[in-house]
Amino acid sequence: MGEYGDIQLLREDGLRLDGRKLDESRPVTIQAGILPAADGSAMVTHGLNVAVAAVYGPMEAHPRKIQRQDRAVIDVRYNMAPFSTSDRIRPGFNRRSREISKVTAEALESVVLVERYPRSKIRVEIEILAAEAGTRCAGITAASVALADAGIPMRDMIVGVASGKIEDTVVLDLDKAEDNYGQADLPAGILPNTGEIAFLQMDGDLSPEEFDLAMEYNFKAAKEIHEIMVEALQSRYQGGDKSWLSWCQIYCAKSWVG
Repeated sequence: MGEYGDIQLLREDGLRLDGRKLDESRPVTIQAGILPAADGSAMVTHGLNVAVAAVYGPMEAHPRKIQRQDRAVIDVRYNMAPFSTSDRIRPGFNRRSREISKVTAEALESVVLVERYPRSKIRVEIEILAAEAGTRCAGITAASVALADAGIPMRDMIVGVASGKIEDTVVLDLDKAEDNYGQADLPAGILPNTGEIAFLQMDGDLSPEEFDLAMEYNFKAAKEIHEIMVEALQSRYQGGDKSWLSWCQIYCAKSWVG
């Protein structure tokens, strides 16, 4: 987070600079099955963020030293394209990419039924094509839809959301200016059906009351985005490939598709 100093991030009418309310998220659109060469894929636009995820596998895990005898290994690679920001990013892995890849892999392993695929690997590629704050959240949302599109059984999908604090006020879904000059950021990965939290990070300081309000906003946004995720899968498979129904019977124990 940057130093906000005298930079005004809230308008006099109480709205944010982009016209959103305090608890309002940026627009979200999701498409499933956009990459024909992948076993599963998805594209998420969240505000000006554009994240594409591709899933390959399950496949035999190589090298053998990474194999687990009782479960699959989820290998995540998060990368920001050189053209994703106004300043060209140096191609290749960096410390931030490795950290987000590790956090995302651990979160996905908590929901994928990895015990069904011993000695296997599921490869998840996340490419950020455009970045405007909140790319890790857009990336993990895209990865969840791509896993579902690949027919990988899960006990729930993960929705990536974030709240934060600007001008001593808790708000939902920070944009670029709010992320750069705000006082705190609280990204989370939420399982909408169970209410569990797959990952939680915080940058900055929040009081207990501010933290509770931020998480309330996060759960609200997770429910809204989850509906869009389900609609994306429904639009891809309803009336078409019925193989999704067998996957749905595993994942949809709570009948989330209605």
